[in-house]
Amino acid sequence: MAGVNNSSSKGICFCDFSADEADYISLMGFGYSKPDGTPVIEDPLLQGGITSIYYVGTLVGALAGGWLGDKHGRIKAIAVGALWGVFGACLQGSAQNHVWMILARLINGFGTGILNAIVPVYATETAEHTSRGQFVAIEFTLNIFGVVLAYWIEFGTSKYMGGNTAFTWRFPILFQVILLLMLLVICFAFPESPRYLTKVGRGDEARYILGRLRGEDNDKAEAEYQDIRNVVTMERQSAQAQSYWKMLFGIGSGKLHTGRRVQLVIWLQIIQEWVANASGIAAVTLYSPSVFRLAGISNDQVGWITGINQITYCLSTLICVFTLDKIGRRWTLYWGAVGQGIAMCLAGGLSKLADESTGDLKTHAGGAAVAMIFLFTCIFGATWLTVPWLYPAEIFPLEVRARGNAWGVVGWSIGNGWVILLCPIMFNNIQYYALFIFAACNALAIPIVWALYPESNQRTLEEMNLVFAADSPWNWEAEKNYKRMVEENPGLVRAARRGDNVVANTGVGVHRDSKFDQADPEHVEKEYRV
Repeated sequence: MAGVNNSSSKGICFCDFSADEADYISLMGFGYSKPDGTPVIEDPLLQGGITSIYYVGTLVGALAGGWLGDKHGRIKAIAVGALWGVFGACLQGSAQNHVWMILARLINGFGTGILNAIVPVYATETAEHTSRGQFVAIEFTLNIFGVVLAYWIEFGTSKYMGGNTAFTWRFPILFQVILLLMLLVICFAFPESPRYLTKVGRGDEARYILGRLRGEDNDKAEAEYQDIRNVVTMERQSAQAQSYWKMLFGIGSGKLHTGRRVQLVIWLQIIQEWVANASGIAAVTLYSPSVFRLAGISNDQVGWITGINQITYCLSTLICVFTLDKIGRRWTLYWGAVGQGIAMCLAGGLSKLADESTGDLKTHAGGAAVAMIFLFTCIFGATWLTVPWLYPAEIFPLEVRARGNAWGVVGWSIGNGWVILLCPIMFNNIQYYALFIFAACNALAIPIVWALYPESNQRTLEEMNLVFAADSPWNWEAEKNYKRMVEENPGLVRAARRGDNVVANTGVGVHRDSKFDQADPEHVEKEYRV
């Protein structure tokens, strides 16, 4: 289904339109359909532009959502995002030309951006650090289930009167309004993030919510609340330096190195679009009909094969639920890039063979190419789908966590818009050779992750300040510096695990947790210099 947003941050999918619908193609003015239903795209730039403008909206919406979430709370930000989504969906469903559709998608994207910036933060702030990955991976399974539902709704409407009416594409777009209204209503029944409540001085509410979230273990909830309160107190000294502009360049962040973290999350999302979304979502989910046709699949078979691919994609996300917290974020990205690269190379080669062959060889090569597309989608769902959304919500200080995650959505918007704008042009001009480009991107991703991205698995949110304390951007230097600090002063990690921000704006963190001081008298009133 064209333009389906696969982000985990909403918990629902914003349905879009299909670039293969005859009525839609003619109304938007970028092509026409042959009598057998095969689409002919005469203006791929307009086709890609209508799709990619959505991500301009998500970029702006993410920045607004990050500010809104840090200023007014996670739940209110979710409600505002849902309202914008309803407005944009109604405009899309009633579009009469490509100008109308472009503006509608811009508005709809704004709402998605708000939700994308807030929901991963809300998830990580309510989950325990030992199961954050599993928690977010489950969100993705539910989210991709929404993608599957959206696709099969459109597939069903495509059979109505031969798929040549406006109902075929307008109904799937408008169906999302029901889901967004449901989200708008039920979000006010969700508890507010206890970390946000502590930050704004509503400690009693935060303590109560933690008690409900952690069950009957009141001591555990109380200890976690004290940790949150400590980190809020310590991080406030750097809050004045954390505007979006200063975050981007790390101005005034000292040993927090906020600018480095912003660059990492932006580029991780952009890389995801090229190694995974580009070929996995844009070229398989979004342009899978074209890929399948290149592989020799008939036009009548494309729809249901794409739908089955969506189902296997959804099921594959369950793998990440059981592996992400066991093998870590880095190894998840490693094996994903290797598997995706191999699958893309084979898909491209087999598609080329099918295109140049006849008879049984063409049939067998085409079937094998489709199998590689299925394999690619499964590996993506089990690896690169989740990590780029989880990582930004893990590595930023509490004071700017929503805004930090918003920068990740900015990267996702840039990467997605860029790739989707180029994909129609690439497939129109070089066809299956585009798959080899995406395979090469997977190979390049491995050394980038190895060199620049520290592991966040099984580390508390506060410990990530220690990991990023090194002045060097290289991962091995970060880990070496972290190990050195632990060896020279083991209390640093214990302080971080107690909730203290041991890396302050000035490069100095003062530990003031009375409970910790009583347990470790030698550290009373000691400054941790890094």
